[in-house]
Order: sequence, then structure tokens, then C-alpha cells
Amino acid sequence: MACIGVGNQGSGNMGSFLRDDRVQVVAICDVDAGRATNSAGTAKVTGERNITNDYRELIDRNDIDAVSIGTPDHWHVPIALAAVRSGKDIYCEKPVSLYVTEGRVLADAVKEHGRIFQTGTWRRSRAACRRASELALNGYLGEMKRVEVGIPEGFGIRGGFTGMEEPQPVPENLDYDRWLGPAPKAPYTEARVHFNFRWILDYSAGYITDWGAHYIDIAHWGIGADGSGPREIIGTGKQKTEGIYDAPTDLDIRYAYDNGVEIHMRTSAERRDWGIRFIGSEADCYVENVTYTPSDQNLKRVELKESDTKLYESVDHHRNFIDGVIDRKPTAAPADVAHSSAVACHLGTIAVLGGRTLKWDPETETIDNDPEATSMLTRTPREGFAG
Repeated sequence: MACIGVGNQGSGNMGSFLRDDRVQVVAICDVDAGRATNSAGTAKVTGERNITNDYRELIDRNDIDAVSIGTPDHWHVPIALAAVRSGKDIYCEKPVSLYVTEGRVLADAVKEHGRIFQTGTWRRSRAACRRASELALNGYLGEMKRVEVGIPEGFGIRGGFTGMEEPQPVPENLDYDRWLGPAPKAPYTEARVHFNFRWILDYSAGYITDWGAHYIDIAHWGIGADGSGPREIIGTGKQKTEGIYDAPTDLDIRYAYDNGVEIHMRTSAERRDWGIRFIGSEADCYVENVTYTPSDQNLKRVELKESDTKLYESVDHHRNFIDGVIDRKPTAAPADVAHSSAVACHLGTIAVLGGRTLKWDPETETIDNDPEATSMLTRTPREGFAG
């Protein structure tokens, strides 16, 4: 494997792969030389050929079977597409895309080239999430009415940065132009890069995609909406007008699906509100990561019937990817599933930014009622950085 982007989440992913004795990490790529060097030491990677700030130097190498992508969101699809087209399998962090149309291009390319793809929506490899989803999907909660999705409000800014920071000299260890990549030119400030990219729309969409990509993914799993999407999206929220952090906050989004289920995603300052609650006509079930709590405790003793739908079972998200690479079998969170989960998040962002009601066609992936919103389904990459 080659690991591309080895900061916060990327280094954690690398550590998980290193614990699998079927894996050898042979190359490291990061635009921050310090992070690249540290991760190379952890993985025992040596040599100029194997430590780089330019992923293109690794893409065509025949000694690399798969890549792990842990970059900021705006780099996910360009790097993943290059890897797919070079015949490599991909583990890519969530959300799989920055905007709708590039996600579709990637999902189609993965299928066309027959690659194995795993998205970092690791709750698909948690027994609690699978159990809650199976209870919902198979009618044990009664007729499904609604799924409540709670995410944090505001920004989880690290480093004490607030407001508009003055431009600063670019550190010698950082290739900042390559960090920006397909995103627009912008003056360097420490507050913009690394973890805090999440709160800037040029690179991400805040908690809608940071946590929403996980939670919408499980909500889709439990209502049978994988590979599909909502028909109507109504969004309200706030957006800061000063400073560099402009992702929407304090939001309320309602998604209506063909099967009559509504997914309601909203922000809360209370941790107890964060997670997924499947609400049926007879019972409800809350789940977040490793625990689930049905309102009727008898549901904990339910054994699925032979005729019930059983969801994909994985107990380790990273090992599941390597299983797929070796056996050439689908993973727990393949590209088409990741795309439909990300699309719902992107549509929520578009709805919130304009206080809009969107009419969405999940078959054609088009907005039927709002030309301005339609223009937000895609972006033009900066010259020289197209995927």
C-alpha cells in the first residue's frame, strides 16, 4: 500500500493497515514534509522514491496494489480517480466527494475499471449500527416513519483560531500550492490548513459532511435507500459572513424519500442528541457507534427470521478492505453506496445555504426546480488540478 495524506485520520488509517500482517506500506505521500517523515518512520519506509509530496509519483508504480487516501475532502476524488485509472484499489476517507458530479464520475470509474473501494464510513463495520438498521429495515419497529440524525452545532475548531486571520508566510515544510490543489487560490494562514479545513466550503462543508456522512450512511442502510436518495430536501441554517470559516452551522434539514420515510438532520449542542434514531409506528431505536438502545427492550432479544433481510456483516473496516482486495469481493462501504450518502449531505448543504426546497431526481441526479442550485452540483477545478 501507499498512504496519501497522513495527518489526523490518515495516520490512524495507516496504523490500522500496519496491524494487518497481509499489508506492507511501501510509500508515503503528504504535502507536509514533517507529517510525511513521521509516518515514514512509523511504517519503516525509507528512500526518496518512497517519500514524496506529489501523489502522481506513486500512482503508476507497479509495486503498489492499493492506496489509502486521508487528504482533505477536496482532494479525495482527483487522487482516487488517478488511482482507479492506474488499476489500484482504494480506501478513501469520507465524504467520498466534495460535490455531487465528481462523486458520480468516481463511482462510475470504480465500476468500469473493476476496482475494490472502501469508504471510511466505518460505522458499517459496527455490530450495533448493523443491528439497529436490521431492526428498522425488517419492520421490528413497525412502519418506518422518520429517522432523526443529530450532529454537533457550530465548528470544532482546533488551535484557538477565530475570525479572519491575517495572511502568514508559508512554512518551509508545507507545499501549500499543492495543498490547495483544485481549490481556488487563497492566502496561507495556519487556521486554514490541516484539521480546520473542515469548516471552509472550498474544502468541505462542516459537520454536514464531517459527521453527516457517517450518520446519513447508517440512516440510508436502515431504510433501504442505499444507491438511491431523497426526492425533496428542505433546509435552513446559518452561515458566517466574516472570517475564513464559512460552512453552514445551526442547521435543520428534512429529506423526503419515496418510501414515505423522512430523515431529519439537525444540529445540537447536546451530545446526547448526536447519533441516529430510527422511529417506527411501534418503537424507536437509537444508535451511535458501538451501542444501540431500542425503546422496547424486548427488541434486544429479537432473532432475525430466515426471511428477513440480513445486512452486510463486517467487524473490522480496514481488514474488510484488505479482504476485498485479496478476494475481489465487495466491501462494506463501496463507492456507489458512499456516493449516495455523500449526495444527501451535499444536497443538504445546498438547501441550507439558500434556505431552499429542492426537488431531486435520484435516478438522473438532477435538481428539477432550481437552476441556481443546479449550478452548485459541480465546481470548476483550479487550472492544472483537474481530476
